[in-house]
Amino acid sequence: MSAKLKPAARVAGNRQDVWTIINEAAAASPNQPIINMGQGFFGYNPPQFILNAAKQALDRVECNQYSPTRGRPRLRKALSEAYAPLWGRKLDPETEITITTGANEGMLSAFMAFIEPGDEVIVFEPFFDQYISNIEMPGGKIVYVPMHPPKEGGVKTLSAAEWTIDFNELEAAITPRTKMIVLNTPHNPVGKVYSKQELQKIANLCLKNEIIILSDEVYDRLFYVPFTRIATLSPEVEKITITVGSAGKNFYATGWRVGWLMGPANLIQYVAAAHTRICYSSVSPLQEACAIGFEQAEAEGFWDSCIQDMQGRMARFNEVWHELGVPYSEPEGGYFVMVNLSKVELPADYPFPPHVAERPRDFKLAWFLIQELGVAAIPPSEFYTEANAHIVEDYLRFAVCKPDDVLETAKERLRGLKKYIKQ
Repeated sequence: MSAKLKPAARVAGNRQDVWTIINEAAAASPNQPIINMGQGFFGYNPPQFILNAAKQALDRVECNQYSPTRGRPRLRKALSEAYAPLWGRKLDPETEITITTGANEGMLSAFMAFIEPGDEVIVFEPFFDQYISNIEMPGGKIVYVPMHPPKEGGVKTLSAAEWTIDFNELEAAITPRTKMIVLNTPHNPVGKVYSKQELQKIANLCLKNEIIILSDEVYDRLFYVPFTRIATLSPEVEKITITVGSAGKNFYATGWRVGWLMGPANLIQYVAAAHTRICYSSVSPLQEACAIGFEQAEAEGFWDSCIQDMQGRMARFNEVWHELGVPYSEPEGGYFVMVNLSKVELPADYPFPPHVAERPRDFKLAWFLIQELGVAAIPPSEFYTEANAHIVEDYLRFAVCKPDDVLETAKERLRGLKKYIKQ
């Protein structure tokens, strides 16, 4: 290929990503149809009042045209009012909220707004994989700090709270070039909800070193223990924090691609400027539907039912691990569960393809489950650097946001692991 036709280095990598590997394994498995517990999309529809709002929006002329670049006024107002009791004050819908094309584009806009080539961004491992490319696009340098699983995670079920940050490691990672830190709570894939004390330690370091906090809180309506939003710790912390939200996660509609960023006007104005240059504006009728969703959710009892429903699915699915004597991390939020399969003994001569055989053990576990049992899960070492991938090589991530019949079929198939478990 001519040098002029070569792709940019940022997209030229040819290593297969986890989604490609898992999807190819699923297509090749003799166990069809595959039970997909891997990707975090919902297996059921948003509630009817949300769907009705979307259908009605399509009948309105203005909802089928460009929205203001910062988002439809009705949605920004609805977010301001919905978050006021959680925030302790009303955010200004004109200057402190901007709507984005999903949370992912919102985060890209935040990085584009503040990261210059060579600026450092601290990311905790395991990380949502999109963070990495989004930071690299504007030339940012990623500095990784690993979360550490509980030492006894391979022998007994413990709370996801037991996954911890070494704050000495975090402080050592900070340099004069550190511009931003990315926080995710409730956490994907671990299911950890950072405690108020942990958040305060992170915030103190960021205040001391003038670091912007990008707080990814897309699972902020799915928490099973007390949940603190880092921006609400103090007015000083709020001034350096951009909070990320997602209608896709809130309303069971990951394909709608409606997200938002909330924070002080002097930060949000630049994020909004970047968003305007990336995609100008976001999908209009679904913004309107989300606005109505927020206006009606409380009266519908939706937020409470979300938590109860997901906790129920989590409990029903995790029964199979109790049956098998396999430990897992009990989630504090979100809809993923990390299961420790160190007790599973893979056949020594199992024919893994080369691109799986060269990966950590969790990729082999995932391939094996797909081929032998017909259940897809995600190997979390993809969300670590190579140096730290060993930390999670015995774990797999399962998404429980699936219908009950899918969960029951998955459990029935996973019981097939019994013959591979070391006693």
